[in-house]
Amino acid sequence: MAKATGKPIATSKPSKLKRKSESKKEIISLPKKGGEKPDIKNVAVKSTPKQKIELTDEKSEITIEKKLIALFNLQQIDSQVDRIRIIRGELPLEVQDLEDEIAGLETRIDNYIQETKNLEKSIVDKKNSIKDCQTLIKRYEEQQMNVRNNREYDSLSKEIEYQNLEIQLAEKRIREYQASLDMKIEEIDRYQKILSDRKNDLDIKKNELDDIIAETEKEETELIRKSEENMNFIEERLVAAYTRIRKNARNGLAVVQIERDACGGCFNKIPPQHQLDIRMRKKIIVCEYCGRILVDDGIVSTIH
Repeated sequence: MAKATGKPIATSKPSKLKRKSESKKEIISLPKKGGEKPDIKNVAVKSTPKQKIELTDEKSEITIEKKLIALFNLQQIDSQVDRIRIIRGELPLEVQDLEDEIAGLETRIDNYIQETKNLEKSIVDKKNSIKDCQTLIKRYEEQQMNVRNNREYDSLSKEIEYQNLEIQLAEKRIREYQASLDMKIEEIDRYQKILSDRKNDLDIKKNELDDIIAETEKEETELIRKSEENMNFIEERLVAAYTRIRKNARNGLAVVQIERDACGGCFNKIPPQHQLDIRMRKKIIVCEYCGRILVDDGIVSTIH
């Protein structure tokens, strides 16, 4: 007899059983008729996250608006500081250049003075060597009077001739040293005159700069203090971006308003959708051409 193989037969009964079991579980979770009331707190808990999300959105909008106001206010303060520094003009740079030139002239004069001292010392040494040679010549001449043969006389004559050559060479060196010494002294006198003129110019420029600083120093320090206070309300990354944009911009403007549907920095036209996003104040938007931060007229009116 052939054994019957037990193959699994696909039926829909197991799925029905599962559905029945699930329905039973759901029925078990429901409260009984005469029992307690259904717990409504679970339903209220499910609705609370939506309320929290709405509150966070409102807070983020407020913080971004405040950041934009703080950035535009910071830009206005820094622009006033730039105007004050423009009034000074190139005076600080001119003063710095004069100070550097004076330092260079003083160093050159000191080097020339040191060279003149060395030349004077060399002249004195050569004069002393001439005296030594002259004393040797006198001694050799005295020895020539007491020689015994011609050989001793010839050797002494050669020594006298050699000392005379040494004297001539020393005199030549003295003339050279004296000529260079005279030239160095002339250079020192010329550079000292230039130095005195530059010092007078520096005093005049410094007085002009001090007068301008005295007029604008109080206002500038107050503006710098306000600028630092505004930076406390802005994130560090935004401050870093702001300073980077200011350095790259020619006019120092990092935050500009929309004027006639165009960027106030590069004057390129802004699309209407971008203008709408800027007015919504939900995120910080920059110009796609120059990278400056854009604000709408409402923020400008609040600042002014």
